[in-house]
Amino acid sequence: MIEALANAQGVDGWLYVITIFAGLMVGSFLNVVIVRLPQRLQWKWHGKAKGLPKPPGITGPASRCPNCQQSIRWRDNLPLISFLVLKGRCHWCDTAISRRYPLVEALCAVLSLTVVCVLGIQWLTLAALAFTWCLIALAFIDLEHFLLPDCITLPLIGAGLAVNAVGGFTELASALIGTAAGYGILWAVFQAFRIATGKDGMGYGDFKLLAALGAWMGWQMLPLIVLLSAGTGAIIGITMLVLKQQERNQPVPFGPYLAGGGWLALLWGTDLNQFYLAIAGL
Repeated sequence: MIEALANAQGVDGWLYVITIFAGLMVGSFLNVVIVRLPQRLQWKWHGKAKGLPKPPGITGPASRCPNCQQSIRWRDNLPLISFLVLKGRCHWCDTAISRRYPLVEALCAVLSLTVVCVLGIQWLTLAALAFTWCLIALAFIDLEHFLLPDCITLPLIGAGLAVNAVGGFTELASALIGTAAGYGILWAVFQAFRIATGKDGMGYGDFKLLAALGAWMGWQMLPLIVLLSAGTGAIIGITMLVLKQQERNQPVPFGPYLAGGGWLALLWGTDLNQFYLAIAGL
């Protein structure tokens, strides 16, 4: 499989091996971010004033089992491999390990490999990989905590503008308009929904994430991103209701759908836009 991809792209197969390995390693780090960043933010907002102990930071100390608090051995912390060897259970106390850990690691490897296959060897590939990794972290944090941290979304906006200032994915003017329009679109939807229902339909983190996507891809991709996000969200939401996996009034995070729509638009946005226009007969 790897050799076939290499021959198709004219690139040494080792690039794909390295990409998969790097994706697994980054995915392991993203799991730490997904767990510890929300804990630190919650402590900063609420726990610090109450004198609660500061949670672990992103870079240390070493990970521990949340059940028995034993330090996780290095050989039990190998991305994906350790989960399979341990059969999804803690070495010390036999407690089940969350399936989110191998899922994030495998997803990060697959999406990273896809980016490299689509974009090939160029500096924009590195930018797209960083973009992908940030979206993975944001999606899973929002799924678990209904939170899209500013410390990821705001730098993502700045990075998108910086990439496009040096000839990235779109023109800088388009990126600037996309940033403002991305925030403004969801802000307007939020205000309209609140006026109509008296409830908040989404959070400000969603506005900032769409602004970041606009900064990376320009205002021209925003309709496609919103369409992909809303369409996917509606399909999954209806399916879960039918399967009775979710209550009708249960809140649903929108960040993962925005992240998925934005990632697809970055790699295949032009083709998808042409496809939709062809369907519409335009």
